[in-house]
Amino acid sequence: MKKVYSFLKKPQGLLALSLVLMILGSFFAGMFNTSVYSVNVKEISFKGDHGNLSGLLYTPKGAGPEDPRPVIITTHGYLNTKEMQDAPAIEMSRRGYIVLALDQYDHGDSRWTADIPVKSMFSTFWVYSQFDAAKYIYQQPYTKKDEKGNAYVAVSGHSMGGFSSLVSMYMDEMNALKTGYRMIYSGIAVGADFSYASAIAPQDQLQAAFGNRTVGVIGGKYDEFFFNKSESEKSDSEKKVKGTVTRKDFASTASGKAFLGVPAEQQAEAGKFYSVQSGDLLFEEKTIRPSEAGERIVFTPNQTHPWNHTSPTVTGNLIEFYTHAFNGVTSPNQTHADLASGNQIWWLKETGNFIALIGFFLMFVPLISLLLKVPFLSKAVTAKIATVSAASTGKQKLVYWVAIAFCTLIPAILFPTLMDKKAGGLDTLSVISLILLGLSVVGGIIGFVTKKKTIGIGSTLLAVVSLVMWLVFQNANSFVKLGAYFNEPTTNQIVYWAIVSALITAFITLAFHYFSKKDAGTTFSSYGISLNPATIVASLCTAIAAVVIGYLILFTLQAVFGTDFRIWVLAVRTFSMEHFITALRYIPFFLVYYFVSAVALNANTRGKKGGYLLSIILNIGGLVLWLVAQYGKDFISGVALYPGQALNGILLLALVPCLAMAAVYSRKVFEKTNNVWLTAFLNTLLFTMITVANTALFWNLV
Repeated sequence: MKKVYSFLKKPQGLLALSLVLMILGSFFAGMFNTSVYSVNVKEISFKGDHGNLSGLLYTPKGAGPEDPRPVIITTHGYLNTKEMQDAPAIEMSRRGYIVLALDQYDHGDSRWTADIPVKSMFSTFWVYSQFDAAKYIYQQPYTKKDEKGNAYVAVSGHSMGGFSSLVSMYMDEMNALKTGYRMIYSGIAVGADFSYASAIAPQDQLQAAFGNRTVGVIGGKYDEFFFNKSESEKSDSEKKVKGTVTRKDFASTASGKAFLGVPAEQQAEAGKFYSVQSGDLLFEEKTIRPSEAGERIVFTPNQTHPWNHTSPTVTGNLIEFYTHAFNGVTSPNQTHADLASGNQIWWLKETGNFIALIGFFLMFVPLISLLLKVPFLSKAVTAKIATVSAASTGKQKLVYWVAIAFCTLIPAILFPTLMDKKAGGLDTLSVISLILLGLSVVGGIIGFVTKKKTIGIGSTLLAVVSLVMWLVFQNANSFVKLGAYFNEPTTNQIVYWAIVSALITAFITLAFHYFSKKDAGTTFSSYGISLNPATIVASLCTAIAAVVIGYLILFTLQAVFGTDFRIWVLAVRTFSMEHFITALRYIPFFLVYYFVSAVALNANTRGKKGGYLLSIILNIGGLVLWLVAQYGKDFISGVALYPGQALNGILLLALVPCLAMAAVYSRKVFEKTNNVWLTAFLNTLLFTMITVANTALFWNLV
């Protein structure tokens, strides 16, 4: 045992352990993804009416042209990919259904073909993805149909995938009135109501188009976006709340009752199938199909929007819905179709993914340690340097901890303003930056006039940073502007937050150095900013080599086992050339952030007890507190701290773990090299690629 422990302490031992975790995790993830090899899972791509669509096709053994089955098309929401539908895909294919987990257009590996004007960006992918996929599935010989040519296909999706599913049934019904057959038999929206879908048709006509189909909605009571009361339903106190991050109950709203066919004065019951008259389907105010009787159901779990993805409750709701909807139309050879809704194994696949993810992140430090032994790459290592001088007096310690608290909290305090580029907040920040600029200029003049070089130089540098901050605030709307070049909306938001956070950190670090640390004996080299070109180039080459090796392992394991590395909303997935090109565009901005972060983290935590924990707290402490306050208040009072911050809070769920890992790398890699370059390059390349590959990429924006 001692020999094993001794081996694991060495770089080659840790590297071996990380590889074992990635391989074993991928093996188990692949095994449960295929329901212990009873389902064939393969990635497919096909031509849709509006572009190229990609998906994972789950085909149970025995299913095919000789034994056609009901098919379920399940898809993700905005920013996500087909892998986010693992739970329903695994559980329903395990029960003998054929399942297509779909990448919507401009997500994952699917691409919209035509040019997309920026202003029309949100009226493309979700409108057509599900219906285009249904057209493809209808033509496949493994899709079960009745004697009239109506297909037994269900559509389902989360969030904007839910809207796509609702709209696809409307489009299918209009198409069926021409062709004489339906391509979609049933549908259920998860985390989506009728708000966006009403852009295609009003709710009453969407419901009319459902006809005699069985249709459901899963609406979490803490969903950040949807299932809200209409303005006419809200009380005076509810009307004062500006935002949607509040507690809600879709079954009690006018929209939910209308969907369930329950009179406004009655209370609807969640989890119950209602027989509902759909209403007449109209075109140009004329009835084109009379009302039909169909079943409707609403589930209301106590969950937030992203929670739906990894929920035994929601997965059980979906199993119950499909079992009911397809009752009597399953294949005679379809085994396990009656498995109880609580009998679920998808979480075992998720566990395997997580083990592989741990191995992936564990790999980089030992891999870099070995790479640094290569002759040229070894130039990334510089001579050992002294730590930044610590506060010695009580006053200095107080100022130090106040600065630490400020640097921890300010990225979170400014988070809503910076992510949404709120005009009022940016105006205030512009004024503050001008005040800092003025004070710095005065300080510089005084320093040079009195021949206090340190004060003069320090104030001049602070003036430069203040000026840059002012320019960034003044030109917020044109900074990393959404368009053909910067084509990922949420990445643009994160970049702006990161740049401002870096500038604030740089200002504070420079102020401490020139007005406190320098006189205490701290030199420029103590911050690990080597200006040796060979060191910088070798560091860049080492980081590139490490990231390339990491992703080669990912691509290889996905090719073998069909899975990537992920847990919930955090995923390290394979990427396309479009993702790679897009990442190159964002890398310069993230490099600024991770460089400044590496300098600040090591300056303030190196040589201190608990330095790693302090580094993590500095990077994510404020953001974690923001999440706790945001959702804690929502769960306790029914209204979040920032009711208008729906999407941004969800983005933090993936950003926070990345920043925590970046903090660890910042310290650990610095210890290997004695400078900030390699850790800055590593964090930039790795986390930019992770970010870019896991969000919507509008490649054809114009």
